[in-house]
Amino acid sequence: MGKILTLLLAVSSLAFASEHGTDIVQRTVNFILFAGILWYLLAKPVKNFFGGRSASIAESLESVQKKVQESVQRKKDALAEISKAEKLAEEILENAKKESKVLNDSILAQCESDLENLEKVQQGKLELAERKMIASVVEEVLEEVVREGSSTLTKDAMVNVILKKVA
Repeated sequence: MGKILTLLLAVSSLAFASEHGTDIVQRTVNFILFAGILWYLLAKPVKNFFGGRSASIAESLESVQKKVQESVQRKKDALAEISKAEKLAEEILENAKKESKVLNDSILAQCESDLENLEKVQQGKLELAERKMIASVVEEVLEEVVREGSSTLTKDAMVNVILKKVA
């Protein structure tokens, strides 16, 4: 930068030394000197500013990428959990079906047992009713025979009395 500045000063002194120089040459030299001084003074701060800005943008981009990776990982974990939950639901459903079948078979067996017991009880009641009916018929027959007062019972008389009661 120092060489450029020296060269500019030398060129400007030559430009001012001549009598034929115009005002435009002096202005151009002044502008070039001004731009050079600005460049010399502002180059580092501007580079530092834009370098820092680039670094902060890079950091924020890296942070966003980390968050994206974390969210992708969480999504994978959630999908794995959903898969596990679906398998567990299938197992629970299968177990419920098995338990339902076992309970159904148990209830059915109990109902069949209860039906057999009811049939036995009804059969016993029917036999008891038959015995009571036979006993009452026999009692009525005997009472009728006694009422008629016949001392000898013939077969025909007994058949008539029984037929009357049955009819």
